[in-house]
Amino acid sequence: MVPRLKKYYYETVVPEMMKEFGYKNIMEVPRLVKIVVNMGLGEAIHDGKLLDAMSEDLALITGQKPVITRARKSISNFKLREGMAIGLKVTLRRDYMWEFYDRLVNVALPRTRDFRGVSPRAFDGHGNYTLGIREHIIFPEINYDKVYKIKGMNITIVTSAETDEEAKALLDKLGMPFRRS
Repeated sequence: MVPRLKKYYYETVVPEMMKEFGYKNIMEVPRLVKIVVNMGLGEAIHDGKLLDAMSEDLALITGQKPVITRARKSISNFKLREGMAIGLKVTLRRDYMWEFYDRLVNVALPRTRDFRGVSPRAFDGHGNYTLGIREHIIFPEINYDKVYKIKGMNITIVTSAETDEEAKALLDKLGMPFRRS
């Protein structure tokens, strides 16, 4: 079964982008490459249960088991030793990526408190978009009663676009609710 948004991309977005930007070949049209979901857990140094609880929540949200990220260097001011677990990350590709993007744009972001759209200026200059979320409980998969602690996360959407303008057009056509200013 093909994800709904992937089918929409190939049937509608690709022809629109080819016409708008004058691409000669379908392979020139920008596409989603991967989505990386990152959750920093600096408090996990002091609280051992936090890492396990957030790992379960992130697995529920993304449908994939997260990888534990560890400290590269020791920093004495933060009581941090090299190799300590300080975060979680998940890299989504193929159908998992399309399903997650669909849920993010159509379900989770509209559930954000006082939501007026995402910033259109969060591109990195190479066609990738990074979005910060303050509360991971905006995803419907999370049961409020079982949440150990509310945490934020960063979501990086990597595209094959060469410019930010092309990437913004792609995400806009895929339903990303950019703030109009």
